Amino acid sequence: MQVTKDTLIGELLRSDIDTAELLMGAGMHCVGCPSSQMESLEEACMVHGISCDQLVNVLNEYFEKKNA
Repeated sequence: MQVTKDTLIGELLRSDIDTAELLMGAGMHCVGCPSSQMESLEEACMVHGISCDQLVNVLNEYFEKKNA
């Protein structure tokens, strides 16, 4: 999976539930909230004061290593 700022939280979690740990580690403790499922990473990062570029990089690195 290629993650972008526009990737929806729900799409990301459906693709790989283990990404929940990465999101929570970044400060997004609301990944189980139904309303977060339709939020983009960019929207969620803005709400939580997290660098979206950094989080996108972390998630893409995770998928690269997983798929290697």
